[in-house]
Amino acid sequence: MSTYKINKAEEEPLGKEIDSKLLKRLLSYFKPYKWYIVFATLLTIIISALMAVRPRLNQIAIDDKILKDDIPGLQVIVLILLATLILQGIIQYVMTYLTSWIGQKIIFDLRKKIFDHVINLNLKFFDKNPIGRLVTRVTNDVEVLYEVFSSGIVTAFGDVFMIIWILFFMFTLDVNLSLVTLAVLPLLIYATSVFRRKVRSSYRKIRVLLARLNAYIQERISGISIVQLFVKEKRTTDEFEVINRKHTEENKNNIFYYALFFPVIELLGAAAAGLIIWYGGGQVIQGMIQVGVLISFIQFTEMFFRPLRALSEKYNILQSAMASSERIFHLLDTKTLINDPQEPLTIDNVKGRIDFKNVWFAYNHDDYVLRNVSFKIKEGEKVAFVGATGAGKSTIINLLSRFYDVSEGEIMLDGIDIRKFNQKDLRKNIAVVLQDVFLFSGDIKSNIDLGNTSISSDTLNSSVKNVGLNDFIESLPDKLYHKVNERGSTLSVGQKQLISFARALSFNPKILILDEATSSVDTNTELLIQNAIKKLIEGRTSIIIAHRLSTIQNCDKIIVMHKGELREMGTHQELLEKNGLYYKLYQLQYKDELISKN
Repeated sequence: MSTYKINKAEEEPLGKEIDSKLLKRLLSYFKPYKWYIVFATLLTIIISALMAVRPRLNQIAIDDKILKDDIPGLQVIVLILLATLILQGIIQYVMTYLTSWIGQKIIFDLRKKIFDHVINLNLKFFDKNPIGRLVTRVTNDVEVLYEVFSSGIVTAFGDVFMIIWILFFMFTLDVNLSLVTLAVLPLLIYATSVFRRKVRSSYRKIRVLLARLNAYIQERISGISIVQLFVKEKRTTDEFEVINRKHTEENKNNIFYYALFFPVIELLGAAAAGLIIWYGGGQVIQGMIQVGVLISFIQFTEMFFRPLRALSEKYNILQSAMASSERIFHLLDTKTLINDPQEPLTIDNVKGRIDFKNVWFAYNHDDYVLRNVSFKIKEGEKVAFVGATGAGKSTIINLLSRFYDVSEGEIMLDGIDIRKFNQKDLRKNIAVVLQDVFLFSGDIKSNIDLGNTSISSDTLNSSVKNVGLNDFIESLPDKLYHKVNERGSTLSVGQKQLISFARALSFNPKILILDEATSSVDTNTELLIQNAIKKLIEGRTSIIIAHRLSTIQNCDKIIVMHKGELREMGTHQELLEKNGLYYKLYQLQYKDELISKN
């Protein structure tokens, strides 16, 4: 049996049924299209009037034309009815097209805004939010709002005016019959109130469960090789079934309320029609009203409950929209914790001098990953960081790139605190080659220049040659335009790392960072990269993080990290002579190499 547990942290307290502030903010997206919406609303009011006038025309046809043998007058009424149907069809087409167009435009604007916002959030946000949940916000949650933006609000006006038109014609025909028709209204209000209370939280629960479903699917498919390698298909399927079942059950609950509510509405409508026939029939027999009035009221009764049902549906659509918009706006209101200064300093002619001054940093509260770290890297210097996993090496890179801000202390670039620079300007001068290379779907060229038009063909080709990627590129039928699948699934680890290396070099950074960049490549590929590094680090500050000490022996400086603290610093030979932590690491690795040779 699966032991998978759903994280309850996503459960949020239930807010107002219709939050006026939330609704106002939602409706603000109508503003660029307000005149289109006014026109669409006018059209729907006209449609409701054309529909409501037909029973009145039927009454006139029966009482004033048929019963009085007025054939020419009857023909005129028929032509008027036909004209209203044709006109209604034309206006209905225009209104449907217009409201759908408005909905698509607003959804386009909103989805773009959400994506732009998410893509600019800092890394700490993504540490705590599953990708699948964010995908749900940009896709499913936005799609839920389509009905509100496209037809929900506009046609709701039409339904309201339909009721107004019907009541107007009913009361002008016969007040007593109108009151009889409305006798079931208290029962309708009660049924609607009960239904509303039952479905109030259902939509929000469905959105939460859908986000969990998407997050689980995204994570497991991304790690499909691990799932299959460790034969976890059955367990993964069982865990998915837990989430899927909860999502299905909540949808079934929602469907049950609908399935119960609408037959009740139909029953109340039939009861109202029965009352009309009972009371109105007696009035006809007594000669108090004409038969056309009775027939007209039966039609009005049927029409009266139709917009009421539609308004109930739209209310529930709005409930769903409230649940989705609440989560969307919560995301949009999430502010990045790494802010640019109001008046950032410009970065011109970066030399690449780096100073860490008494730096403390914790990803979570007081659980410090770096403790009082201080060091200096000179312009053009080649510096390596070594240490056990979790020593804080990669954290130094994250802080230098300002993906996170230091808890205490300062990081200086050319003598200036990096927090005084615009983040994007800072990162333009830093290139990082990671161990876990990420490639986008597209082609090799787009994965090297990332669509940057300022990178010339000569620069790109030079980068490809310098990293030893040229032979591989030339062997491909489409050369640089060879197709790359998602995450570079058709390429080897070594090929992906070479592409990543070429990407970094194409941007000609002043600071080059290699984070375990050669740890997963074969010997020949590593030799290609090492030969390229010797040429490319000239005039460029280089930071290298590596487990294999043989790759960093020629560095100008080696910094040894241990449990977040800087323990040793010096050249390879100086550190060996100290007989300290670096010496032990070197001896252990040398021993492992001897064992592997034997």
